[in-house]
Amino acid sequence: MDGENVVVLRDKETLLRVPLHNLEGIITFGYTGASPALMGACADRNIALSFFTVNGRFLADVSGIEKGNVVLRRTQYRMADDLTQSTAIAKNIITAKLHNSRWILERALRDHEMRVDSERIKSAALGIANAVKPLRKASNLETIRGIEGEAATRYFSVFDELILQSKEDFFFKTRSRRPPLDNVNSLLSFAYSLLANDVAAAVRSVGLDPFVGFLHRDRPGRKSLALDLMEEFRAVIADRFVLSLINKRQIDSKGFQTKENGSVLIKDEARRIFLNAWQKRKQEQITHPFLQEKIEWGLATYVQALLLARFLRGDLDEYPPFLWK
Repeated sequence: MDGENVVVLRDKETLLRVPLHNLEGIITFGYTGASPALMGACADRNIALSFFTVNGRFLADVSGIEKGNVVLRRTQYRMADDLTQSTAIAKNIITAKLHNSRWILERALRDHEMRVDSERIKSAALGIANAVKPLRKASNLETIRGIEGEAATRYFSVFDELILQSKEDFFFKTRSRRPPLDNVNSLLSFAYSLLANDVAAAVRSVGLDPFVGFLHRDRPGRKSLALDLMEEFRAVIADRFVLSLINKRQIDSKGFQTKENGSVLIKDEARRIFLNAWQKRKQEQITHPFLQEKIEWGLATYVQALLLARFLRGDLDEYPPFLWK
């Protein structure tokens, strides 16, 4: 840092200088460091400072003093320990995931009916729609996870149909995570990492504990609540963004590198293109489906975290998930 500016150095040479007040977050890849002064300044100003591996896997972040009060968190812990209440919250979250996944498929049918296999997509969308009724009747978390898993399989079975450009370089056969084994999976994994980081920051900002979830149960080091809320946004934020990046030809095969173990990494220049487009997408305005107010896409995760906090405090009768229209 230099005064109120972030300074990026390479071999003591200044590459970039950016005022802190212009930033909402800093993401660093690889094993480059950050000075204690920068970490302290980011914590003081609530600027998210996150560290990722070269291939985009989240490592750690810097956060300041926890917000909120102990009463809210104790309520969160009690509800998480109550399987009946956890099941009710999880049902609403996965209802939104199914709804939003189906919306992605139906949007593709509406916009590109002549370029996709309409029957396959209609069948997948119908299967996801039919899963909602048994989901609403589910009485335990295992049943919810099973329904969610089957719906995800249906959704990804036709995901390749949604890729309309450069099919020789961008194709989808199955979801591969660690490591991603093709260009599309590499982009999806990167988008999910960024989304999870955004959701975790939103959860912390309203005073909730990102490590204690309702659908995702406790596991050391896992931000279970962030993963819960992220389910609502996977399709409408991450998947839709990746498809747009490919179909608008904003990225090409030169932006990827295949390692000896078969894992596919995003190169630096392609990552810059991705992040620039990601930030622009977050600035686009939408009408929040529950509040019916104009917000930026980048605030949608914060609003959902805020609504969950309001429900936990007793201000709402149930948690209203993000049902995109």
